Amino acid sequence: MNGHPTVDPTAFETAAAAAAALKDRFGIPALDLALVLGSGWSSAADDLGEPLGACDLADLPGFTAPVVAGHGGALRVVRTPAGKVAAILTGRTHFYEGRGVDAVAHGVRTVAAAGASTLLLTNGCGSLNPEWPPGQPVLLKDHINLTGETPLRGATFVDLSEAYAPRLREIARTVDPTLPEGVYVQFRGPQYETPAEVRMAGILGGDLVGMSTTLETIAARAVGLEVLGLSLVTNAAAGTSDELLDHAEVIEAGRAAAPRLAALLRGLVEVL
Repeated sequence: MNGHPTVDPTAFETAAAAAAALKDRFGIPALDLALVLGSGWSSAADDLGEPLGACDLADLPGFTAPVVAGHGGALRVVRTPAGKVAAILTGRTHFYEGRGVDAVAHGVRTVAAAGASTLLLTNGCGSLNPEWPPGQPVLLKDHINLTGETPLRGATFVDLSEAYAPRLREIARTVDPTLPEGVYVQFRGPQYETPAEVRMAGILGGDLVGMSTTLETIAARAVGLEVLGLSLVTNAAAGTSDELLDHAEVIEAGRAAAPRLAALLRGLVEVL
């Protein structure tokens, strides 16, 4: 396992326990959809529906508190304007935290075990495209997983031809017709990518670089969730501008883009 924590044989049992605790805590029979809000997105979590309750993610089995500034750590449950029950996770476990791939997939597996059929994954990322400045949301049409890991074990053959559902991308474009589409490349982190690594990502077909999302998408498809992916450009990728990379810049880009992101998320939960 390349020195990383081995797969937890009780991972799905822990997800089932977390799902049961979630439904019991909020008095709901099941979830319909779930949103994972990454860097820059948490401030857009308000006003997505009628609040049904909230708690710290760490209060549920298998979850831990966030370790990075700017990453939320709460779970909110709302009833959307369309009458659906949605879970909003304002935080995630990143692979670079060293807790193993099952910890990364735990949120996805929990919402699936709680009944969700649709998953919206968001992240903050670096852009290789000079036409996508900080503050620009981008639909994910595909990804490249450079972590060297997968949440799957054994003969678990999952078709990723449409990892990010074309149907959901079409719906997203009805909410915001100006949304561009791109290919997201996940590196292991926690260090930012070097200019040479960014050039490599572009040669491979990538448009965006970051440290999350692809492992969660694989786990989601494995349990039958439809996935919509959205990246917020928080900075130009290394080597594509004269600016050095700074995590504070990532946080500030999210704050500046909050009104647009909030409108986009509200529109999406009304129609998903």
